[in-house]
Amino acid sequence: MSDKLHSLEYLCEEYLKNNYIDPEMSEKLGVKRGLRNPDGTGVLAGLTNVCDVVGYDMIDGVRTPRDGQLIYRGIDVQDIVKAAYAEDRFIFEEVIWLLLFGSLPTAEELADFKVTMEESRGLPENFVEDMIIKAPSPNIMNKMQRSVLALYSYDDDAEIQTLKNILRQSVVLISSLPTIMVNAYQVKRRVYDKKSMYFHMPKPGQSTAEHILRTYRADRKFTHEEAKLLDLCMVLHADHGGGNNSTFACRVLSSTGTDTYSAIAAGIGSLKGPKHGGANIKVMEMLDDIKANVRDYDDDTEIKEYLRRLIRKQAGDRSGLIYGIGHAVYTKSDPRAVILRTNAEHLAYEQGFGDDFKLLCAVERLAPQVFAEEKGNKNVCANVDLYSGLIYRMLGLSVDLYTPLFAISRIPGWCAHRIEEVVFANRIIRPAYKYLGVRQRYVSLEDRR
Repeated sequence: MSDKLHSLEYLCEEYLKNNYIDPEMSEKLGVKRGLRNPDGTGVLAGLTNVCDVVGYDMIDGVRTPRDGQLIYRGIDVQDIVKAAYAEDRFIFEEVIWLLLFGSLPTAEELADFKVTMEESRGLPENFVEDMIIKAPSPNIMNKMQRSVLALYSYDDDAEIQTLKNILRQSVVLISSLPTIMVNAYQVKRRVYDKKSMYFHMPKPGQSTAEHILRTYRADRKFTHEEAKLLDLCMVLHADHGGGNNSTFACRVLSSTGTDTYSAIAAGIGSLKGPKHGGANIKVMEMLDDIKANVRDYDDDTEIKEYLRRLIRKQAGDRSGLIYGIGHAVYTKSDPRAVILRTNAEHLAYEQGFGDDFKLLCAVERLAPQVFAEEKGNKNVCANVDLYSGLIYRMLGLSVDLYTPLFAISRIPGWCAHRIEEVVFANRIIRPAYKYLGVRQRYVSLEDRR
């Protein structure tokens, strides 16, 4: 083992000796790192009818802050949420239809679609035993990704690129992935956590949110308010435009003509990265750290000083970040954060999470002030991750499922963008990289030193 480690260390040294890229070269050569423009806006890489993310106005060429909007197929998500609560119904399935097809379903269409989704929640025969139980994973995202790729083998028409076939595959994946997620988690509990695992069969007539809570919990019990709150989280995570990393990854693979399972697996792999899908976990770690170090939760001055220490890398994980604050597009407000804060308050206090909720509200209120004082940046706001992690904790969901739930919610958006890429774009995505390596001549093996 020591020889192997020594060899790996040598290989690392060899790599670093011969490879270096000066970060300043990006600026000198006009490279748009992260596909971002100098003003922070994203490089325009495509067109879409699926979703619009509005976080600022361009006035006389100047990026001007404004309250954020999230728009699904031309409909403000605020209006969708208002309808869900005014009519007291689950609405994620309606959003799936809207994102996939571009219109609101009629009552008859929605009823039929829900039945189709229910029938698609089951997995192929022996799939759980062969693909999940026999090959457990400590990370549910990796198991979900592998399971999606495995479903390719159960599809006789896996490679067919017609609109009809991709829509069929999309509905199956959207419907079955919650089942895969819960089953993968149960196996992870048994193998890695040394706890009991239990498998509950899907119950007809339940929404996706109800299905998740029923199959996740040992007693299969949950309240209507809990399921409504999970449904709300899923609606708000269903899409966020074509430029977010996981959706773009899905589009990049789709542009090559690859199959649906490979493209969706790419989205899951992208979302697994902590810079993308894992931020709500970091928010909860930060919240626990604040609770351990702030004595008076009602003292804005004490909370501000602790946030200041976070920015100065003197507290928390020393990253200099206040998790749940700031966004690449939103400036004055993230509508998803506003909606979650408004609708989570009652359950937070009812379930005994009042102090946690109050602290996060204080972070949302005070962090922009601290950023302005420390960095001169006045255009930061809370993002959706500030509250989503707390909601999952309130629902008794394991932290293992925080990012997988994001993936479950985002698959409708991935599928909608994949279809758009295949049907309309019809051109492989292929950006360029500038070569900075030095020229060297080939040296014969016997002459190398």
